[in-house]
Amino acid sequence: MAEVLFYHLTESSLEDALPSLLEKSLARGWRAVVQTAGEERRDALDVALWTYSDESFLAHATAREPFAEDQPVLLTAGEENPNGSTIRFLVDGAVPASLEGYERIVFMFDGSDEAQVATAREQWKTLKASGNDVAYWQQTPERRWERKA
Repeated sequence: MAEVLFYHLTESSLEDALPSLLEKSLARGWRAVVQTAGEERRDALDVALWTYSDESFLAHATAREPFAEDQPVLLTAGEENPNGSTIRFLVDGAVPASLEGYERIVFMFDGSDEAQVATAREQWKTLKASGNDVAYWQQTPERRWERKA
């Protein structure tokens, strides 16, 4: 059964917080897939990941590009997992059809977006009730992650 983590963004944007979590995942030897709620958001994240740092490079592609199966990080607006990811990030209220095949599922949600907060709460209740190992992390004012539950 997959470990399920909820990351509550309170101090920074997804574009600021996601790259470091993806880098940590890759450092563990994991491939990652990031599922957005739509294609426009997927494409905006694609641009953000290419430009987030002058000192770092995060190899990635979108699912619509050739050789998606070879990418360490794949951005998608759908359910596919062509790169065989072991960790799936769900952003902007995206919800997976299944947790099967993943070691870790990460819900990242914007605390200033009531719809995202409501979706995260519903997912928390559903996944906890079904026996999944769930954890809740919230940003501190210093933009670090602190486990709250």
